[in-house]
Amino acid sequence: VFPVEGDLTYFHFGQLNMSFPGVVKLLYTTVHRHHLQSWAGVHHISEIPDLACFDGLRCVQVAAESGEPPECVKEEAAGILDKMAQNLQLSFIRLLGFSLSKIFKRLFRSIWVNEDGLARLQQAIQEHPVILMPNHRSYIDFLVLSYIMFTYDLSIPVIAAGIPLMGMSLIGEIFRRSGAFFIRRSIGSDKLYWAVLSEYVRTIVRTGFAPVEFYVEGLRSRTLKSLTPKLGLMQMVLEPFFKGEVYDVLLVPVSISYDRVLEETLLAHELLGVPKPKETTTGLLKARKVLEDDYGCMHVCFGKPVSARALAQGRVNRGQFNLVPRGLPLNASAELQEFVNGVAHLLVRLQEKNMVLSPWSLMTFTLLQSPQGVDWDQLTHKTLWLRTLALRFGAHLNWPGKKTHPLADSEVMSDSLALHHSIACREKGRVQLVEEVGPGPVTQEEAVFRKASAVLMCASYRNQALHVFTRPALVALAMTTAASPRKEDVFRRFCFLQELFANELIFIPGHAVQDFEEGCDGLQQCGALTITDQTLRVTEEEQDAIIFLTAILQPFIETYEVVCRILCEERFQTFSEKSFLSSVRDAVIKLLISGEQDPHCQLQMCRSQWRLLLSSLLVTQMLLCVGCFFISSWK
Repeated sequence: VFPVEGDLTYFHFGQLNMSFPGVVKLLYTTVHRHHLQSWAGVHHISEIPDLACFDGLRCVQVAAESGEPPECVKEEAAGILDKMAQNLQLSFIRLLGFSLSKIFKRLFRSIWVNEDGLARLQQAIQEHPVILMPNHRSYIDFLVLSYIMFTYDLSIPVIAAGIPLMGMSLIGEIFRRSGAFFIRRSIGSDKLYWAVLSEYVRTIVRTGFAPVEFYVEGLRSRTLKSLTPKLGLMQMVLEPFFKGEVYDVLLVPVSISYDRVLEETLLAHELLGVPKPKETTTGLLKARKVLEDDYGCMHVCFGKPVSARALAQGRVNRGQFNLVPRGLPLNASAELQEFVNGVAHLLVRLQEKNMVLSPWSLMTFTLLQSPQGVDWDQLTHKTLWLRTLALRFGAHLNWPGKKTHPLADSEVMSDSLALHHSIACREKGRVQLVEEVGPGPVTQEEAVFRKASAVLMCASYRNQALHVFTRPALVALAMTTAASPRKEDVFRRFCFLQELFANELIFIPGHAVQDFEEGCDGLQQCGALTITDQTLRVTEEEQDAIIFLTAILQPFIETYEVVCRILCEERFQTFSEKSFLSSVRDAVIKLLISGEQDPHCQLQMCRSQWRLLLSSLLVTQMLLCVGCFFISSWK
C-alpha cells in the first residue's frame, strides 16, 4: 500500500510490476488467453453484421440530405469505416506490452495503481458496457492504461485516438492493432462521418465487444488543468442506453497524476505560440533522449463506476426514443443535451477529486507568488503550511517517506526540486526559476520568451492542484468583494465568479449551492471562517489563508484584464481568432518589457479556451464588470 495522505476510503495503491516476466506470466493465464483468442477471431469490427450493413435507414437519410445516390453514400461510408476502425490482435498486444515494460522502467521510478479500483472495474466489465474516461495530460496516458489492463488480466479497451497518430509510419498500425480507432478532432457538418462514427461506437457499446476509452476533455490539456468537456463522444456512448439497447452503461473516471510530465517544455512552447510539431515516427525516434531523464512516479486511480441509469432516473424520459426507429440518429433535445453536459462535467470533477498531488505542485504556488525568488527556509515553511491546508480541503497527497521510511520534509522537497531542475534551482539558499538556455545574443522579446517558458511550466504544475483550492478561493474572493458579509450577498458574488470562470475551472451545472457550501466548509475546516446569524466573518488568526486563496485567482483576473484592454482597442472591432491570439501575445510581451505587467501574470489559455471565451456572453460581462469591478476591487 503506497503512502498517500488524505481520505483513503478506496484509494489504496499497489506498485505495478513493470518486469516483462511478470507480464508474460499474467498473459498466459487460461482465462486471459481464451479471451484474447476470441477477440483474435474478429480481425475487424466491421465484420460484425449490424455495422457491416451500415443500417439502411441511416444511409438513406444521409443520402437524401446530401443529394447523392445511396450506393455512393454506402461506398463512402465503407471507406470512412475502413480508415477509422481498430484491428485488435494478440501478437501486437504482446509486442506493445514488451516495449512498454522497457520504456516505463526507463522513464518512471514507479507506477502506482489502486488495485481495489481495478477489482471494481473487473466486476463492472462482467455486468454492463464500460466506458473508461481518463484525464488527458500526456501522450503516455492511453499507453499506460492499456498496459495496466494488460498486466492485471482485464479486457483491453478500444481507444478513440486522433487521426494524426494514424499517419505515423509503423507506429500508427501498431496502435490500430492494439485497440486504437482513429477519428477526426473536428467533425463539423459532415453528417456522413458523424453517422458512421456514432454507429461504430454504438455497436461496440451495444455488443460489449470491449471497454471503450476516450478523453472527455477532447485534447491534451496544455495547461495541466481540466478542460471544459466535449460532448460528442459522450452522447454517442450513452445513445444505446437512451434507446434501450442496453440496460445500463457504466462510466469509470480515471485519474492519471504525474510527478513530472514528459512534454512539459513542449506544452509551454505551444502556449507561447510555437506551432505544435507534427506527430511522426521520425520525430518520435528523435525524442528518445527523454528516456535518459527522470520523471518521478505516476499514480493511476480507477474511480467508482458511475451508472448512467442511476443518473438518468427522474431526469430523462427514455420513452420518447421508442417512437423513433433505432437506426436513425438520436435527435438530442435541450433536456438531453443538458443531461449529457451535466454527466460530462460530473466525470471531470470525479477525475479531479481522485488526483494525487506531489510536493512540487504545492511548492509552485509559493514560487509563482515570488517571481524574484524565495529563501529555501521560507519555501519549506510555506509548503508545509500549504500541505496542511490542502489535506483539510480533502486533497490526496503523495509525500514520500511519510509512513514507510521516514524522510525529513526538507529532503522530500529537495528531491522534488532536483526532479524539476529544468524549471527551478537552488543557489546559496535561495530558490528561483531557471531561464531557458539558448544561443545568444538575444533580443528583448527572446529574453521574455525564455523567462516565460519556466513560468508557464511552473504554472502548469500549480494547475494540477488548483481544483483543491478553487471553491474556498472563490468564497474568499466573494467575501472580500461582496456588498455585505451577509450570506446571500456573498453567495450572489460567488455565483457571478463561477459564471465568470466557467471556461477556466470545472463546475457542475446547477451545483452552485453545493459548491458554495463546499467552499465554506473548507474555510471552516482550516479555521479561516465563522458563520453566525447568516453572516460570514474571516477570523483574525487565519488571515494568511484568505490572502493566499485570493492570490491564487490573481493571474486569471490579470489575464482577463489584459484581454479586456486589447478587446477595447479600436482596431479589434473585428478580428479572427488566429490574429487575436497573436496580438494578445505581442501585447503581453510589450507590457512585460515596459514593466507595466507583473512577470507572474500567465496567459495560460489554450486555443479552445480562447474560442469559448470569445464566443460566450461572458465577454460582455467581462467588459462591463471586470473592468469596473474587479480591477478596482482587487487593487
